Amino acid sequence: MRTGVIGLGAMGAGMARNLAGAGLLACVWNRSAEKAKALAAELEVTVAPDPASLARHCDVIVTCVSRDVDVLEVIDALLPELEQGKVVMDCSTIAVETARAADERVRATGAVFLDTPVSGGREGAEAGQLVFMAGGDAAMVERLDPVFRAMGKQVTHMGPVGAGQATKAVNQIMAAGINQAVTEALAFGQASGLDMDKVVEVVGGGAAANWFLQKRGGSMVRGSFEPGFKLALHQKDLSICKQMLADLGVALPIVEMTLKHYQRLIQEGHGDEDISALYRAKRELFERGNLKAL
Repeated sequence: MRTGVIGLGAMGAGMARNLAGAGLLACVWNRSAEKAKALAAELEVTVAPDPASLARHCDVIVTCVSRDVDVLEVIDALLPELEQGKVVMDCSTIAVETARAADERVRATGAVFLDTPVSGGREGAEAGQLVFMAGGDAAMVERLDPVFRAMGKQVTHMGPVGAGQATKAVNQIMAAGINQAVTEALAFGQASGLDMDKVVEVVGGGAAANWFLQKRGGSMVRGSFEPGFKLALHQKDLSICKQMLADLGVALPIVEMTLKHYQRLIQEGHGDEDISALYRAKRELFERGNLKAL
């Protein structure tokens, strides 16, 4: 199964490396050509001059880009070389309606589209431990199991196209709540004069244990916010969730509050930091001794 990857950012590069390790990667493309050339040289694969060329030489096209408009631009660029027997797997996080629009365009060529957003962050992409939430044809998801397994530890078929993205929205709302709880609790612990390495260790071994605390707790209390998942991208994802909620006539407090906090941090220049940079805002509450919530 000749596989190509479009989008070689924090997630896409790790995914491409694992596909190469499984002997599946044939071609890569990235909007920033130098990044594509460097990775292709490292992995000894071909750099496509454009998305259509990549589609011409690959059976499976994995896309992982940042925004809805980028996904549709890539899909439109692929269309001239899509045909029956080819599959587009979109691992981006986008709106359900965008996934369905992409599916409609791809199906018109005879090819198959799957919406397959992921969870696991940069670490999961690099380690081949991503979790895939797949929307689309169930038989095709099963057929592509070698591709999924090269990049991840789990793939679950959620339903028709759009179901993968709806499931990812659930994930992103939950991630926002975890971010709020962990950063707030650790800021409280630090203000209480505790040994924070010990706090992270002991809390991480009990009922409040979670992936975010384990992976980001130690770095955030030391003031390091190296991006695993950029704050600005989570803001984008939560904005999609907010629109989905509006369609249901509901506003969720966690979503509204986190968007407000993220916007403030972005305005302060922290948008390219990890989402754990929310700790900055929580810590400032204690430094100011402010009894008002953020």
